[in-house]
Amino acid sequence: MSASAIIFYAISAFLLGTGILAVTATNIFRAAIWLLFSLVGIAALYFWMQVEFVAAVQIIVYVGGIVILIIFSIFLTQQSGKEMPKPPLQRTIFSVLAAAFGLALTYLLISENGFTDGNGQPFKVAVSDIGMQMLSTTEHGYILPFEVVSMLLLAAMVGCIVIAMKSKQNNLPSPKNTEELS
Repeated sequence: MSASAIIFYAISAFLLGTGILAVTATNIFRAAIWLLFSLVGIAALYFWMQVEFVAAVQIIVYVGGIVILIIFSIFLTQQSGKEMPKPPLQRTIFSVLAAAFGLALTYLLISENGFTDGNGQPFKVAVSDIGMQMLSTTEHGYILPFEVVSMLLLAAMVGCIVIAMKSKQNNLPSPKNTEELS
């Protein structure tokens, strides 16, 4: 077995382990941290495939943006220390069956179609070309998805603030209780 294959299997095992821990953690803060490690593992897989720009975007956008936003949301709603309830047995059974179906379908598609080996050469694309394509307004430009992602992050932050404000209002004593206290 080559060193490249060993590195791939190590990254894959890390991804599967952290993904399973992110889904099965009963503490919401720990689940977010395991999600962070899982997304770092995906970036490691991109680095292994020698797609450094996509790996950097993975770290900046998902690890540095989305997961940190999730963690801030958890802290703003004051739910970081609470344990999540255990899922019902029916949901667990359905999840296992859905995962088994997904694995069987993936195996079927791969065994039926197969993959051919590439030419072994990494593709060379300059980062400046990627930047120009991302900010292009032409037919194959990515400026619209780029702006949609920024609006999504803004909407998530506004939603986080609204949730935090509602939970603080629920913790305030009602006017009826304040009259009794005085």
